[in-house]
Amino acid sequence: MTTTTHAQQLLSLLARTSFRLGQFKLSSGGTSDYYIDCRTTTLHAEGGRLTGEAILDLLNEIEIDAEAVGGLTMGADPIVSTVATASAWRAHATADSRLLHGFLVRKAEKAHGTGRRIEGFCKEGARIVIVDDVCTTGASTINAIEAAREAGMVVAAVVCIVEREEANGRPAVEAAAQGAPFLRLFTANEVRAEHVKQLDAGQIPVSK
Repeated sequence: MTTTTHAQQLLSLLARTSFRLGQFKLSSGGTSDYYIDCRTTTLHAEGGRLTGEAILDLLNEIEIDAEAVGGLTMGADPIVSTVATASAWRAHATADSRLLHGFLVRKAEKAHGTGRRIEGFCKEGARIVIVDDVCTTGASTINAIEAAREAGMVVAAVVCIVEREEANGRPAVEAAAQGAPFLRLFTANEVRAEHVKQLDAGQIPVSK
């Protein structure tokens, strides 16, 4: 009997709920014949669970040692929460698992209160994982990397759910990561192929 992985289940849900064909303007200023809004999946009850589990699976597969996971608000917010929660469930289930605490990076420092830019876990010298939903130019991912480093934390890995594979995206993130691996769960082409497969099978209503 074949077991469907968390990533495979997540890909199916992403293709059904987060992928759209059409003409769209991107935040980078460019245009595209498709759009991926991962938040409709990461904020989905089952999608959130699968996101946390799939990212933990990936980190465990390549043996990333870290204390926390974080990213730039707000695309990373649900990802951070689901990964942290999934790590707690696993830690309760097995002695081999460790907790991954969460933190969020503001786009600008607070103008009141503590004036912090990072909310949640923040410890100098801690190894952390930066997460993001969709990587196009890598700007939001790089912003989070720089903020974490400014706070004295060490970037152990960078993970995005979907990489659009734009010409300058991965090189920019890898340069900012300074040797830390840049990982993805899926490419945009993989999500697109699964979306088309579901369309052809009548599993997704055809947009009019």
